[in-house]
Amino acid sequence: MSEPVDWVHAADGDAVLLVHVGPGATRAGLAGFHGPALRVRLRARPVGGAANRELLAILAAALGVRPGALSIEAGIRGRDKRVRVGGLGPDIVRARLRAALSVDVPVGHD
Repeated sequence: MSEPVDWVHAADGDAVLLVHVGPGATRAGLAGFHGPALRVRLRARPVGGAANRELLAILAAALGVRPGALSIEAGIRGRDKRVRVGGLGPDIVRARLRAALSVDVPVGHD
């Protein structure tokens, strides 16, 4: 699938990205795009916030930031989420995630 146009945008000096998660996967990591959003596979199930914590850890590793720089703005209980990346602009976020997507190795937990 080709890259959607608005999967990352600027918001008050930060970047906000649209993410679609797939919990319960056998391999965790970035997995291309799903509609207008970045697709991320998660090993964790959505129980007790485990999937959301894993999502933030995977994105933080791919972006080279600490997990605390990320926050889920919308979709905390759903598969479609908006994630804010504090301190980075959309061009940097887009470039770093594209680079992580181009490597055929999952990002995140072993």
